[in-house]
Amino acid sequence: MSVFPRISLKPELSDYLKSVFLNKELLAAVGCQEAESRFQKLLTCLSHPPSHTCVRASTHLAPLEEIRHKLAEELKKQQQMCGSSAEDFSVQILPHPSIPDVLLLPVIGPRPVKQLSSEVVVGAQCGSAVLRGAHVFVPGILASPKYMKCGDMVSVFSDPEGKCTRGATSFQGNKVFVGNGVAEIDRSSIFCTDEPPRGLGVRMVEPLYQSPSFDGVLPSLLFLQNLPSVVVGHVLGPCPGERILDMCAAPGGKTCHIAALMKDQGEVVALDRIRNKINHIRQNAQMLHLHCIKAYCFNSTQAVSSDPAQDTEGPPFLPESFDRVLLDAPCSGLGQRPNMANTWSLKEICSYQPLQRKLLHAAVRLLKRGGVLVYSTCTVTLAENEEQVAWALKTFPCLTLQPQEPHVGAGGMPGAGLSPEQLRLLQRFSPELSWDQREPVTQLSCQANRDTIGFFIAKFLKN
Repeated sequence: MSVFPRISLKPELSDYLKSVFLNKELLAAVGCQEAESRFQKLLTCLSHPPSHTCVRASTHLAPLEEIRHKLAEELKKQQQMCGSSAEDFSVQILPHPSIPDVLLLPVIGPRPVKQLSSEVVVGAQCGSAVLRGAHVFVPGILASPKYMKCGDMVSVFSDPEGKCTRGATSFQGNKVFVGNGVAEIDRSSIFCTDEPPRGLGVRMVEPLYQSPSFDGVLPSLLFLQNLPSVVVGHVLGPCPGERILDMCAAPGGKTCHIAALMKDQGEVVALDRIRNKINHIRQNAQMLHLHCIKAYCFNSTQAVSSDPAQDTEGPPFLPESFDRVLLDAPCSGLGQRPNMANTWSLKEICSYQPLQRKLLHAAVRLLKRGGVLVYSTCTVTLAENEEQVAWALKTFPCLTLQPQEPHVGAGGMPGAGLSPEQLRLLQRFSPELSWDQREPVTQLSCQANRDTIGFFIAKFLKN
């Protein structure tokens, strides 16, 4: 159900995306009316949260059913702390029918929440987090009532265009209501202090979309992760004893999933260019009791060594050093949800394709013969997805597309000259294909497979 305006884009970016979704191959396949409908639905669903919260369970530490039971108990405590009785607790926790380490929690919304006169304005990123179950933390607050005190009931609004001045007492620009909450801090402690503000700012008690907060909930047993991101780890198919490379690893969710699927036996090398992100990967690995991960701060485009005498443990690496390679590539991120506004220029959006190709060159060289390469993005463009597949198959004759398991998304999108057989081997999560469709309760897991972020996966074998 649509309650928010379509995602706000610069005109040049909107025109570009429209040309992608109305390309000649797609028009020939589905017709002009259906292609136009899909594009309009995409713009709408991007501003709304997915229908389910997905959590990956640490099944290398405990059975899924045990984790599910512990989560139910934790959420019951959370509800009771918010003033609800045990009888009111009704959050469903569903095991995914085909992915053995996934739990799904349906998102309830939009709910009939009445707006209050006292308003807090938060940044777009904070507003999106609230729509997915988070409370408001102090760094995300841009404006609050002049005399706001701890304990006040407030309505929370997102500033999708980033035009609210920090420290303002009100904001009359474009803003989107995301729910009501209780202030946990005085205004003076947010804006009138020399110390960087931190901690809980507003505890959401009447969110427009209701989903549990996972802050501090079973941190070693649960990892909040979008469903397609979990699918990637299974598609890669890591086995105990293998040496695997995650080329663009931050924040480490996929790295840790790979290590868990290997039963912490073998070696997972994680690379990222930003040092504090590497520290975050190491912290996640430690929290999840995974010891086979080795994380390095390094530019993956330069990860291939030209020195045959190379004998150091870390990067760069000799060619054909890895059994499997995951390239979850830097991308334009146009599939992320919810996202009410994107201020990027077309030039910025188009800047990722050359970098992705440099990374693919390195990935193919580092992969052993007979090894598996998985390429993924969280965007919806042809240039970063199907066109990259077509380019890779032409540039590297040693690569062939492989079937994916599980395959719970749609196939690839026509428009890059790939054959129908090749498109069927790709996996594109396209929320616009099922937007506004209503599913019976018995098919909630099917809805969870379709109403996701926009995402793309390709699996190659190096012959």
